[in-house]
Amino acid sequence: MKLDGAGVVVTGGGSGIGAALARRFAAEGARVVVNDLDPAKAASVAAELGEGALAVPGDAASTEGVEALIAAATAHLGAIDLFCANAGVGGAPTLEDEAGWELAWNVNVLAHVRAARALLPGWLERGRGHFLATVSAAGLLTMLGAPAYSVTKHGALAFAEWLSATYGDKGLTVQALCPQGVRTAMMEASGKAGEVLLAPSAIEPEDVADTVMAAS
Repeated sequence: MKLDGAGVVVTGGGSGIGAALARRFAAEGARVVVNDLDPAKAASVAAELGEGALAVPGDAASTEGVEALIAAATAHLGAIDLFCANAGVGGAPTLEDEAGWELAWNVNVLAHVRAARALLPGWLERGRGHFLATVSAAGLLTMLGAPAYSVTKHGALAFAEWLSATYGDKGLTVQALCPQGVRTAMMEASGKAGEVLLAPSAIEPEDVADTVMAAS
């Protein structure tokens, strides 16, 4: 994808993989909208990116939040060429945590569905669009001690595959980013399982951004 001058949205862009992606896209000449639940983090990354960047804090998982984000980004960018559905949560660590399961479904899966629903009409009319979903190796394998994370990341990957199969011949490019251990706050919060399974081979968020660029 040609990023110079492209309009890009990154959810969960205030830290970790999202911030690394935002920085890399901006370095390639993209105009980047940084979304994060934390307004200060979104503003900090956007300020770092310089002219052309915009912070749009808010909930990128709810229907209202996604629609508000896409409306603000479209007004700023003119058109969204690349949407990075990067925001994610660990969710419930047990089967009994109903609220944690609901949160994981909303952020890790339904946020992608809601974003695609809002973006597709414009992309199909233009005949092009690019959807990048940050999934996880947990969407290919599993993560011990993280049932909601593992199940919903499988769901995110399945949705990306469906989106590509359904709209790939209509100009839509869909990619799923599936890293294993990445040195982010989420990995730090994964406890003993993360320390044993992920930490020894973990990579930096910037390494993930390099891989995205190599595959784009």
